[in-house]
Amino acid sequence: MSDTSSLSAAERRAHWERWMGVALDEARRALDTGDVPVGALVLDEAGRVIGVGHNEREATGDPTAHAEVLAMRAAADARGEWRLSGCTLVVTLEPCPMCAGALVQSRVRRLVLGAWDPKAGATGSVWDLVRDQRALHEVEVLGGFREDECGALLREFFEARRG
Repeated sequence: MSDTSSLSAAERRAHWERWMGVALDEARRALDTGDVPVGALVLDEAGRVIGVGHNEREATGDPTAHAEVLAMRAAADARGEWRLSGCTLVVTLEPCPMCAGALVQSRVRRLVLGAWDPKAGATGSVWDLVRDQRALHEVEVLGGFREDECGALLREFFEARRG
């Protein structure tokens, strides 16, 4: 179910936290290739997973291989079109400007995120590209789901790289 309007606030929170768990599992897959552990999935209007992705920049050498972009590409392929109207993107880290732009351009309805990114976040932290009045499409943003767990995965990754 992607439309959670009939659920109580506690039920909505539990719903998105369950999906964030799936995104966290996907994020951990990035560790196998030394990529930053960010995972994403796209849910269609009925709440079915139609796209998943994790960071693959190191694995592929592709600077655009962010989890969100890969999940949206898979979702567009599954739908047979680029428009992801009515879909929800669940991601473990607040999207960067590139990914926020892709959310707007693909017409994603809702973004559910784990950890906020106070250095490069573009959906409410540093910038808010997805709700800018000049954008062609506005994305609903719900944040802070399993934020501690999402943030800890990233901190552990960067601490291991530094030490």
